[in-house]
Amino acid sequence: MIRVRFAPSPTGYLHVGGARTALFNYLFAKHNDGKFILRIEDTDLERSTAESEQSLLNTMEWLGFKWDEGPGVGGEYGPYRQSERMDIYKKMAHQLVEQDKAYEAYVYPEELEKIREELLAQKKSPHYNEEMLSQFDTPERREEYKAKGIEPVIYFKMPYKDYTINDLIKGEVTFKKGTVGDFVILRSTGLPTYNFAVVVDDALMKISHVIRGDDHLSNTLRQLAVFEGMEYPLPEFAHVSMILGPDGARLSKRHGATSVEKYQEMGYLPQSIMNYLALLSWSHPDEKEIMSMEEMVKEFTIERVNSSAAIYDEQKLRWMNGVYIRELDDDELTRYAKKYIIASGLMDETHFKSNYKWIREAVGSLKKKIHQFDEIPEKLEVFFKEPIFKKEWAQQIKDDDTDPAFIELYHQVKSADSWNIPDIYQLFKEVAKRVKVNSKKFYHMLRVVLTGEEDGPELVNVIHLIGRNQMLKRLERVVDMI
Repeated sequence: MIRVRFAPSPTGYLHVGGARTALFNYLFAKHNDGKFILRIEDTDLERSTAESEQSLLNTMEWLGFKWDEGPGVGGEYGPYRQSERMDIYKKMAHQLVEQDKAYEAYVYPEELEKIREELLAQKKSPHYNEEMLSQFDTPERREEYKAKGIEPVIYFKMPYKDYTINDLIKGEVTFKKGTVGDFVILRSTGLPTYNFAVVVDDALMKISHVIRGDDHLSNTLRQLAVFEGMEYPLPEFAHVSMILGPDGARLSKRHGATSVEKYQEMGYLPQSIMNYLALLSWSHPDEKEIMSMEEMVKEFTIERVNSSAAIYDEQKLRWMNGVYIRELDDDELTRYAKKYIIASGLMDETHFKSNYKWIREAVGSLKKKIHQFDEIPEKLEVFFKEPIFKKEWAQQIKDDDTDPAFIELYHQVKSADSWNIPDIYQLFKEVAKRVKVNSKKFYHMLRVVLTGEEDGPELVNVIHLIGRNQMLKRLERVVDMI
């Protein structure tokens, strides 16, 4: 069975690159009726926190991920937090020592640094081996370690040979012999190194495919050696290209938001984020851009993942989010908008609830104008705040020869018996029948007079939502000056 894993460290926010890696693993697993495993790599005890882990899990759930094994779900290959697997790493490391594939090193950091400096002075690569380090393994040093309560570091013996993998995205990749020397797999603190722990976990959790960013390609050589030393079958590897900013540099904060949580905060929909991330290095067979999760699962294959770097286009993500927003019905849209409206101070919880029908129409009128929910409060201000009237507006109306229409509209509104959208349309028909003016200029200046803006929601919605009394008040200022 195909088994893949996403293994983040709970040390901060979920980067969009990490979210894409998770998504590619998820799509690959679901397309092939496999298992998607979530594993928490929290051996960095100084930076890993329970709060960060919970935030990570919340974000993953918000995006729509459902893991088959992992925290909160369990599974037969757990535990799924590395901090709960320390005994396993120690056991496996000492087993390699017993098999003469690894060794204990009783060396202090300053002694290692001295060896390193000597190698560099001889223009040699600073690679360590057992012969170099065995000089420190004396009965006296062992007693010294024991007295101080220090555990020896465990080094893995790196075979002097080439290693080759057939990467499912990058093709054949060969690591030349002598590229690295012996390396630490277990620190004196008892903590495993990344390249050891990840192999132990992948092997014991029976991971069949390792799909990850190609920034991990350099780790693969050490991992291949450990897989071989432990005599576990190799998973298949697929290294996905990096995500770059529009300038070709590695994606960073200077390119805009880089964490999923930030997009969530700005008011992006999870489905639009997942849809956009899927298109970074992968494409639908029919070049479709807007896709549901079900369709992505159906069409996803590793063969269609491009090996070249993906360019992150925040404007395209923004456009895509707008597409998904326009697919929401007005109740869904209002539900999403609520927290932004209340946080802005336009309405409190009580007023929101008591004026739900009105706010629903107001928010719905903005559907074609917004691309993220945090834009809603500013665009709603036209319904809440009366614009400061400018004398030049009256002069422009005179210059456009539309003043008769404004006067007629004022009288029609004043005599109106009801105030609904069909009646408002009828009211404008009466104005058009009685007064012949340039309708484009008339409607343009009417919007300006009513809202203070030259663009915004549909004018009929604005008129209906500000109400008859406000409409009269704002028209009266014009009539008095023309």
